[in-house]
Amino acid sequence: MNLPTSTSAQTQNRKADHIRICLEEDVQCQQVTNGLESYRFTHCCLPECDRNDIDISSNFFGRNLGAPLLISSMTGGTEQAGIINQRLAAVAQHYKLAMGVGSQRVAVEKPQVADTFAIRRYAPDVLLFANLGAVQLNYQYGVDECLRIIDILEADALILHLNPLQECIQTKGDTNFRGLLDKISKLCNQLPVPVIAKEVGNGISATMAEKLIAVGVAAIDVAGAGGTSWAKVESERAENALQYRLGRTFADWGLPTAECITGIRAIAPKIPLIASGGLRHGLDAAKAIALGADLAGLAMPFLQAAADSEAAVYELAEVLIAEITTVLFCTGNANLYQLKHTGSLQRLQ
Repeated sequence: MNLPTSTSAQTQNRKADHIRICLEEDVQCQQVTNGLESYRFTHCCLPECDRNDIDISSNFFGRNLGAPLLISSMTGGTEQAGIINQRLAAVAQHYKLAMGVGSQRVAVEKPQVADTFAIRRYAPDVLLFANLGAVQLNYQYGVDECLRIIDILEADALILHLNPLQECIQTKGDTNFRGLLDKISKLCNQLPVPVIAKEVGNGISATMAEKLIAVGVAAIDVAGAGGTSWAKVESERAENALQYRLGRTFADWGLPTAECITGIRAIAPKIPLIASGGLRHGLDAAKAIALGADLAGLAMPFLQAAADSEAAVYELAEVLIAEITTVLFCTGNANLYQLKHTGSLQRLQ
């Protein structure tokens, strides 16, 4: 494989590769799960409520949402990615869901692709999250670049994603993570929007969450193990045997999503918490909410639907909302607050 002639071209090609690989190759975790299978809801045979009255609306960062769902950060920077983001944004607007975009580093390196991220016109009322790799703060990125990507999206918050394993395996990955907590702290103090710390599929432990919260991070997205393995994704792009071997060895590395949720909630009961990582349907989402998450983030199901058509994304959203509503109905809970506090979810022995 020939290397692209510029950093921006390299980043853009990587974006295209990531979409193709996620859609066409088997890059899901095999040995580790999201951990949610260890929990079961207690069925209520007589709910004493009307399903039509069940309320699954939510609130995050002071914004009302139609459902506790986040269309997780995925893509941007290519023509296909722009179409995918547009379709996702239209559905987010219709159902009042939160939405994030993929890393916007490419939009800084190559401003002409910024439009593939500029989805506010399709989602004027949606809670939108901009996105940048935290490690870029060690590679000449700072407040100005963060403000630029926030402005492109007209974002309500900035996700700083943490991906040390992916960078280890990625061709010419950025692996200098030294001193980032201090830089994140300064960024949190200088930006006009909240900062969310997010992993990319290997999880955030309670210990790390505590450190991130202490430096000013306003919310945590656990992005645990059990779904797409970015080690596997990068192994599919490997340019040599070492990279390929690393990706396969660490394909199932990480903390299960359920473990991250419960661990962080134990030490930080009030921090806004997003559960993502291997969630594939509304039952997973409901379990994550019952464990203490405020939002449930899904990426792969939305990517597959958006790559097909906008209609497929609408159908997926309808199914997810119906599944969450059915969980509440069949546990006798009228709203998400009750789901979290009535003890409907039990850990299996």
